[in-house]
Amino acid sequence: GINAEYMGLLHVCLPNMPKDATKKRNATADVVSRVYTVNLHKRIHGVGFKKRAPRAINEIKKFATKAMGTKDVRIDQSLNKAVWSHGIKNVPFRIRVKLSRKRNEDEDAKEKLFTHVTHVNVASFKGLQTVNDVEA
Repeated sequence: GINAEYMGLLHVCLPNMPKDATKKRNATADVVSRVYTVNLHKRIHGVGFKKRAPRAINEIKKFATKAMGTKDVRIDQSLNKAVWSHGIKNVPFRIRVKLSRKRNEDEDAKEKLFTHVTHVNVASFKGLQTVNDVEA
């Protein structure tokens, strides 16, 4: 993270910039879905055989946190099965996932939003791009 002194220096260097422009952006409070391709191969490179599938799940969670800006990430059972489909050692090189940012129904939850990650089955990963889904 950036410490407070450094933030103060930024405002000295950039006087016409608003104070809150340098702060980390908040997870936008809207409900949205996007479909991504996650390259698991590069994310579990060098990981020991018996830790590959568990690490892949953690890497998907980390990816979802970064992409959607929510700390609360929930992995769907279908995605878990897809990652573990070839066993603990042979994790698929890539996986197509749908990240859905949703409102938390729990009133007493710390986070207002959470991300639900589901598996999207594709025949080939060639030429695929990130797709925005419109929530109905």
